[in-house]
Amino acid sequence: MKPEQKRGLLAVGVVFIVCLMAVCFSTSIQGDEKRIEIRPEITLPAYRTDAGRAIDAYERMMIRFMSLTEKNLTGMNTDVKGIAKKLVLIDDKLTELSTRMARVEEALGIEQPTKGFEKPSKAETSDNTDKAGSERRNRTVTEPRASTLPGVKAHR
Repeated sequence: MKPEQKRGLLAVGVVFIVCLMAVCFSTSIQGDEKRIEIRPEITLPAYRTDAGRAIDAYERMMIRFMSLTEKNLTGMNTDVKGIAKKLVLIDDKLTELSTRMARVEEALGIEQPTKGFEKPSKAETSDNTDKAGSERRNRTVTEPRASTLPGVKAHR
């Protein structure tokens, strides 16, 4: 054989031995498969009955109702504070008008009434009041209305 043929055979033999070694050391060809384990981490909610769902819905509804009521009461509190301030201003103005009126009456020589306002007895009030407690319908036009503000004298 010629040396060129020997080299060719030698090269083919070396390639064959390298391929044979690759096949021997390969794990996928030997039948050893790679195993992949998948562990799902899915949690399912607990089974709920219709009564449990109804109770939860009722609790959510009550929380909404309570927050709405709280908002309304806060608004009413603000309104009541504003009304109270206005009433205090009105009371101050009425007191000022009463003192001015007393000075005018004193300058004109008008006598102050000696007898103060008397509360009517329960028998008189039950006869003159209706179911709502209003005396406006039974009061005559000439009957003066007594002041209930502190510091304001009733003038007749």
